[in-house]
Amino acid sequence: MKLNVKAFALACGIIWGLGIFIFTWWVIRFEGMMVEPTIIGLAYRGYNVTPKGSFIGLVWGFFDGLIGGAVFAWLYNRLSGK
Repeated sequence: MKLNVKAFALACGIIWGLGIFIFTWWVIRFEGMMVEPTIIGLAYRGYNVTPKGSFIGLVWGFFDGLIGGAVFAWLYNRLSGK
């Protein structure tokens, strides 16, 4: 069985981007906003735990998930044979 690379990449991008977005709002809700750098902020330039940062994380996460999903699906298809 082969994976559809475009569909898998798009699904990964949407899930990862929304995950970062929701996680940010979860932290804002329970811990409050934080401007100091976080581990995610070291990977995603401009990200911090603020409302603006949640949208920056959404965009970064979407493209990160898109590329990661495409690479995973392509590699899976190459290694699965047939």
